[in-house]
This record gives sequence, structure tokens and C-alpha cells, in this order.
Amino acid sequence: MPHVLQNVVFPLDRDPDLLPLYADPETWSLVDDKTVRMSSRAHLGNILGRRSARVLSGRRVSLGTYFNAFPASYWQHWTSVRNVRLTVRTTGPATILVYRSSGEGARQRVATREVSGEATTSFDLVLEHYSDGGWIWFDVVADEKNAVLSSAEWTTEQDPVRHGKASLGITTYNKPDYCIETLRALADAPEALELIDRIFIVDQGDQLVQDQPDYAALAERLGETLQIIRQPNLGGSGGFSRSMLETLQRPESDFVQLLDDDVRIEPESLRRSILFGRYATKPVLVGGHMFDLLDRPKLHAWAEVVDETPFMWRSLYQETLPHDFGASNLRQSPLLHMRMDADYNGWWMCLIPLDAIRKVGLAMPAFIKWDDAEFCLRAREAGYPTVSMPGVALWHVSWVGKDDTIDWQAYFHARNRIVAGLLHSEAPHGGTLIRHSRRVDLKHLMMMQYYPTALRALALRDVLSGPEHMRKTLGTAMPRARAIAKDFPETVVYRDPELVLRSRRGRQVFMKQKQNDGPSGWALRWFTATTLIRHWFHQPDPANVEMPEAEFSKSDAYWWRVPVFDSALVSSADGSGKTIYTRDRANYRRMLRDSVRLHRQLRRQWPDLQRRYRAALPELVSPQSWQQIFEEKA
Repeated sequence: MPHVLQNVVFPLDRDPDLLPLYADPETWSLVDDKTVRMSSRAHLGNILGRRSARVLSGRRVSLGTYFNAFPASYWQHWTSVRNVRLTVRTTGPATILVYRSSGEGARQRVATREVSGEATTSFDLVLEHYSDGGWIWFDVVADEKNAVLSSAEWTTEQDPVRHGKASLGITTYNKPDYCIETLRALADAPEALELIDRIFIVDQGDQLVQDQPDYAALAERLGETLQIIRQPNLGGSGGFSRSMLETLQRPESDFVQLLDDDVRIEPESLRRSILFGRYATKPVLVGGHMFDLLDRPKLHAWAEVVDETPFMWRSLYQETLPHDFGASNLRQSPLLHMRMDADYNGWWMCLIPLDAIRKVGLAMPAFIKWDDAEFCLRAREAGYPTVSMPGVALWHVSWVGKDDTIDWQAYFHARNRIVAGLLHSEAPHGGTLIRHSRRVDLKHLMMMQYYPTALRALALRDVLSGPEHMRKTLGTAMPRARAIAKDFPETVVYRDPELVLRSRRGRQVFMKQKQNDGPSGWALRWFTATTLIRHWFHQPDPANVEMPEAEFSKSDAYWWRVPVFDSALVSSADGSGKTIYTRDRANYRRMLRDSVRLHRQLRRQWPDLQRRYRAALPELVSPQSWQQIFEEKA
């Protein structure tokens, strides 16, 4: 009996921005070495259903798209599947053309069939040329009359290595509307539900999912598959660990699929990730890519890695992201054809085999930030790598319009990165991690951002206190960090429409090509040294304390521009208001001394702290420890 590895699907939403991810009825060409759309005929009216679409007479539609091309390289590399069958069902006169690509994106045609009437056409394909990358896809060209693509799928006769289902774990904090949409999409996707054992919604807020108007009807449709779990706000690590722990008790589950709350899902992606996990030769974590929920053709995150020397996360080809599929389709984007290996995947969507959890434990009690990266690094060290799987994705609120490095989350950015470095970095003293952390403090201080600097100092003190603080402060670190904000005037965002804020020198505007014209090399060292000295000795002009000296947009407020002023009026990241940064010499002096002292102490104690944190990790992440936490917080 054939096993369906991947269905050809069309978007759930009637959103024209989504069409380039599913079907490509457009003509592209190269003009002056740039990809240019020559014509566009993408019409929602030609999408007939979830699996079917109309191809107009004389037109061509390519399924060489993000969600409908077959990622052959990943199947060849991570599974033992070598024979795949593409089955295409059509009505009307048409030509079906099958293509493959190399890791460099070079296209080759592998088969052509002319069909008419109601036809079922199969192509037997061998996965043997895709070590470095490559996809397989097909195009449909209608002849003298309209044709209909009724359905298509990629199948194999080979049985999977594993047969268990997956339980879904959704952690939410006051995002009930998003969760309802996720439940609705799941209820409408029986082909995905066939592979799902339980849907755990770990509700940690006070705006409850079960209080939403549509919840009762969805709960009735999903039946015993859906389970709501209430618990205090223990962050993402607490919510996802709860889902892991509950899934460990499910004999029918071989995996837990973690999902963020503020997302829109593609149910076929869930199905594909579980199938891929079943077929992987050895158990792997299957990570989903992240598209921008508010700009849906844009891919923001995939193939993420942790650089060893600074011990910092990034996307493997960060300079190419976000990738806009509305401007450059899959076939015209050679980089997207390369097989990319990841170190970790964000827990907006990540499938984890229970074998890995049984061996390495649950999440680190980190509340938020780095819990996903740390877990994946821990799993990799135990022999469970992460696969960042193309064609497996969802839409998540992106980082555009956010800057969580200057709010209460700055504490977790600093603490959890250092803790993860202590646990996994093999570079002496964490490589350049400590130096980079100190530089972050200096940038904040020069920018007159004293609140995140205070939080980062608190983070270092907690790290130096030892691993025991991780569990003790799990439920208190966030409210403690937020409570400190009242001591720092720059945390106030002015949004009152009756209050028009102005600066003495007006808004500072910079040309786009000079957005990244900061100093480097010796100029950077000179700028940093002179700025630090000036801030130590210079008392701000009272007029600049009374009224901001200059105004900056968020995109212009770089650390080498703002520090030359005594105060600055800066737009918030989301554009909803403005913040006033004012130089405070007393705070600056105290925090600079603290930063230097704490980083020296961290460097001096690094070997001992590394030993202590690594020795404590098995207990911190054990199911028994997390069970005790949940019982204490119940």
C-alpha cells in the first residue's frame, strides 16, 4: 500500500499574497542579471479547492513552489527512501512536465506526458542525485481548452521506520484567538488529525481559550483529542515541558510537536513533519520554517545555527533573510535549493521524538529565550540532530516591529545565553561570549538604555550564584524584571495623542545607503573609548534634560549616532509611541563599574561554573524535577 509523503495543496485562506507559496502561474525572466516577473496571472478564482486548481487554456502553472515542490535532497539525506512516485490527476487536454534541480538550483527536465480527458498519470522517480540539494516538481500546461489539476501527491511503497503518532503541545499566554484559529484549522484537516494523538493546550494566562465563543463547538469536533491544561505562567520552557511530560505518558505517541500560540498553521506541514520523523533513518528533530504572519510571502527563519566562538544564534544565511517569495520564486532562488543543516529550530514549530526526551530530559527551566536552542544542542550531543525541513512551515509574528533586547526580556537574553554557553561551549572561557556580552553592556550604556543594562547585571549575578537559581526563580524572574522598569524613565512609551513630543534640534534623518555606516577597526576603538570617557565626565546640559536634544526613528537610532547627544527622542520599534533617553551620569558610572566587575568575575569563575552547571543539568531537566514544579505551582 502506498504511503503519501506529501500532498499537493492550495491555500486555506483566500489571500492573494499566499499564492506564490503554492502555485506559480507567472512568467519570469532575467533582465540585467536580475529576476523579473514579466507577467502575472495569479487569480484566486482558479483555486477550486484544497487539492484542485484550474489551468486556463494556453497557460502554464508551475508547482515548483515552496509548499508543493518535493524536497528530494532532505529525503535522500535523512531517510532510506529512494523510490518515490508522483501521481497527478487531471481533467482536460494538458501537458505535464516534471523537473528536478541541483543543489545550485540548475533545472533539468526528467519527464513529459501529454494527457486528455480524465487522466491519472504517474511518474516513478529515484532519489539518487540530491546529496548537496535539489527539489522535484511538475508544471501543468493547458492546451486548446481549460484543464483542471484535480489532485496530486508524492508516495512511496516503503514502510516507515516508526509508526507512532504525535501529540501537539501549544503553549499560550493570553492569545486565545490565535489558539482558536489553530484548533479550527486542525478540525478541518482530517488527513493531519489521523497522525495526531492528543492536542495539549497549556494555558498559562487569564484570557482563557476555553472561554472563547467558538471553543465549545471546536471541542466537540475534536473530542478527546483536545485537552486543556491550566497552570501558572512558567514561560515557554514551562509550557513546552508540560507538553513533553504529558506526551511521555501517551503510549500511542512517538513524537511531541511543539507549536507557538501566535501562529497560523498549514495543516499539511504538520502532517509532513510527522511523516518525515517516521521515515528518518535515525530519530531526528524536525523543525519548521517561519514565515511572517503580517507579510505572509516572506520567509524569516530557517536553518538556524549557534556560532561556537561568540556562542550566538543566527540563521545559516542570515544576510539573505527575509526572503520574499512574492518577489523571487523558488525556481529563481538558487540558495533555496541547497541542503542546509541546522543546529537547532525555534519552538514556534518543532517535532521532537520521545526517544530524545527520554535520553536528554525536558527543557531547561529558562522561562523564555534559548530553551529551544539549548535543548537542540543537548539532543545533538546525544545523537539526535535537528533537520530544518523545507515545505514544513507556519506563519508567526516576526521580529519586525519588536525589540525585546531593551525590555524585560533583556534579562533572559543575557542569562540564558551564558547558561547555554556554560553547558555547551567547548571554547576556553566560552570563546568571545564574555567579551561580546560586555560590549552589549557598553552599547546600552552609550545609548542611555539603563534599564536593560540593569537587567543584564542582574542576570550575571544570578548566573554567578549557581545553577540552583534556575528552578527557584522560574516563576519569579519575569515579574521581578518587569518590576524594575519603574526605576527607569526611558521605559515609558509616550502614546498620548494630546501630547506632541519634540526635540530641540529636530529629527535626525539619514540616507538609506548610510544606515550601516558605523565605525570599524581603529575608528571603532577610538569612538568607543572617547564616548565612554565623555559620558563618565560630562554632565548633560539642563536644557537637554528638560527637552530631548534630538529625535531619531528607530531605524536610525544606532549606537554610534545617539551617544553624541545628551538626550534623544526615539520611536518605539512598533511605531506606536516614543521613548525619551536621557544621560544619567550617576547611573552610567555605577553600571559601567558593575559590568566590568561582573564580567571579570564571570571569566575568572568560568571553569568552576561550567562544572557546576553541567553537573546540575540532568536534575534541572528531568521529568521528576518538572513534575515537582508543576505540583508545587498547581
